[in-house]
Amino acid sequence: MRFRSSIYKSPAQLRAMLEPGLITAAALDAVRALIAPGVTTLELDAAASAVLEQRGALSNFKMVRGYRHTICVSVNEQVVHGIPGERMLEPGDLVSIDAGAQYSGWNGDSAFSLVVPGNAAPDVVAARQRLSDVTEGSLWAGIAALATASRLGEVGTAIEAFVEANAPAGGYGILRDYVGHGIGRKMHESPSVFNYRVADPGAEVRPGLAVAIEPMVVAGDQETFVEDDDWTVSTVDGSAGSHWEHSVAVHDGGVWVLTAPDGGAANLAPFGVVPQPIG
Repeated sequence: MRFRSSIYKSPAQLRAMLEPGLITAAALDAVRALIAPGVTTLELDAAASAVLEQRGALSNFKMVRGYRHTICVSVNEQVVHGIPGERMLEPGDLVSIDAGAQYSGWNGDSAFSLVVPGNAAPDVVAARQRLSDVTEGSLWAGIAALATASRLGEVGTAIEAFVEANAPAGGYGILRDYVGHGIGRKMHESPSVFNYRVADPGAEVRPGLAVAIEPMVVAGDQETFVEDDDWTVSTVDGSAGSHWEHSVAVHDGGVWVLTAPDGGAANLAPFGVVPQPIG
């Protein structure tokens, strides 16, 4: 007889997820510090790889069949899963970086977006910065909702509501084909975490739940296609995309953002949520 494993983890298992979360954050910090005009996306990948090696962690991205890099680097109309290479960043590019670390058999997963500094058209920079800011804000709205939710579907409702309230005239698109996920022994586990309203209320939110929340928002239509490299997801209409992500644990004391050194305190404060360390 086969039994379905629980999506809920013990307090000890959640504590084991703290270090891979912090390693993931450190790798992304190293990449963020390097982003500048003229830097290649492969150089960004090398910076993240060095941090994981120094911390004794493995790249969980490299454990995905057919993928050979530590991070995904998606630029402008590329929303997610972009492959590092010889492309040089240019001023005004909107770059999304996604990374994950496995340490002692447990996983972290996180992403951020950043507009490359330099001399670029001010209207382009402003539009891309707003897209990134709204996407990041929707991520924290989703995490804040998780802190009080009874069902996981409330996270997607909060994300979509934030995007709707803060997008410019004409609105933004939220990718439907790519969603968040559970995380733990594997980088991608059940349950799915939608970034938009769904009829299904979703899994029960209770201590032991660990999920990666990751809104992917575009400036135009949400329709995408996979490029010829079989990885990179780009918008059909060529509009820019932004991707933000954090791994979050629900425990007896509340919520804790595993991939933020402060547990998410600074960004959750505007929502009136105080994250609590995992005991």
